Amino acid sequence: MAEQLKVEPDLKFIQYLKSAGGDTLKKCFQCATCSAVCPLASDEKPFPRKEMIWAQWGMKDRLIADPDILLCHQCGDCSAYCPRGAKPGEVLGAIRSYVYTHYGFPQGLAKLTSSVKNLPVLIGGPAGVILVAMAISGGFHIPDPETFKAVGFGHFFGHWDWRWFSKNVLFIDLIFCSAFFFAAYASFKGISAMWKKMSAGLQVDQNFRPSVYQYVVDFFWPAVVETVQHKRFELCGTNHDRIRGHMPLMLSFIGLAAVTGYSLLRKDVVGIFIPSLHGPIPLMDPFKLLANVSAIAFIFGILVLWNNRSKSEREAGVKANFYDWFLIGEMAAVGLTGLGAEVARLVAVPGLAYIFYYMHLVSVLMLFLYMPYTKFAHLIYRTAAMAFEKYRESGFVTQKQED
Repeated sequence: MAEQLKVEPDLKFIQYLKSAGGDTLKKCFQCATCSAVCPLASDEKPFPRKEMIWAQWGMKDRLIADPDILLCHQCGDCSAYCPRGAKPGEVLGAIRSYVYTHYGFPQGLAKLTSSVKNLPVLIGGPAGVILVAMAISGGFHIPDPETFKAVGFGHFFGHWDWRWFSKNVLFIDLIFCSAFFFAAYASFKGISAMWKKMSAGLQVDQNFRPSVYQYVVDFFWPAVVETVQHKRFELCGTNHDRIRGHMPLMLSFIGLAAVTGYSLLRKDVVGIFIPSLHGPIPLMDPFKLLANVSAIAFIFGILVLWNNRSKSEREAGVKANFYDWFLIGEMAAVGLTGLGAEVARLVAVPGLAYIFYYMHLVSVLMLFLYMPYTKFAHLIYRTAAMAFEKYRESGFVTQKQED
């Protein structure tokens, strides 16, 4: 006798999907056009048809354990060819936003970042942290133009004459290293919980599993390489231009990370022995040029994503939602305030430069703190899902299932 499937719809989950951009969910009548046109679907895995069924039935537990949800690159083909206008791509996007909140750690912060009504708190918290740090450090003093030309933002959090470690670096490190490690730990907790949930469906003996080294080398590293190369974006049809926005953003993050490392080495390691290196990096320094090129690529990528999202809402009838626009707005704030601070520094207007720099620090802190819960989280969750895809197709799983 065939096993009976007991369906207990989660009505709150369905309501969430409708509010997060999946309001067209009920239009789907299971024609399977979406699976036929999806470049990631196969005969064995009729993606995203099965996800649309589960979503209509409110089968939340199945969806949050389904790696295919995260493998979707929202290329738009399924929505473009759907004869009913069910927009499966948008439904899957809404499911992903729920996944990030569901696995988010801590839950209070994850839920806080899921609603536009909490935006004042989301901005006010980091803004308050920077203000308190400035008050403690004595950094409210704006330097005169000549001093500002020499030190740039090096006295933003105050100054002392201790050559081994500047006060500014101390406060920058305390704030942003703490935020980075918090985001890294929260991300680890989230993807660990997701991996455990996905693995439960494989029914693999826990004694039959790869080592940590094998996990990294055979599954995670290839997934990271594939993410960096953006190979699956090249399969997109309707929204193929999305790669024009994502690729510059990714390369700009890599470039800016390299510049940050160089700046740390130059100013706060070598600068101990050569004090003249504590000031702003010269414009013709190769890493300064990399920083400026990366900043331009960053702003260009944001403009492309902004335009693509606006176009899809204007021409394809896609519903605007906080999930998409919060990340776009957040990154736009990072890019524009950073550009404003740099321009104001070059023309030596310290008051205006400090205002832009303050807003830049706030926006960067927001990007770090909320990364595990916003759409930015797809960077880690999708990479983890791609690693899981390689794992479930490996001998560690298929061999056990064949026994």
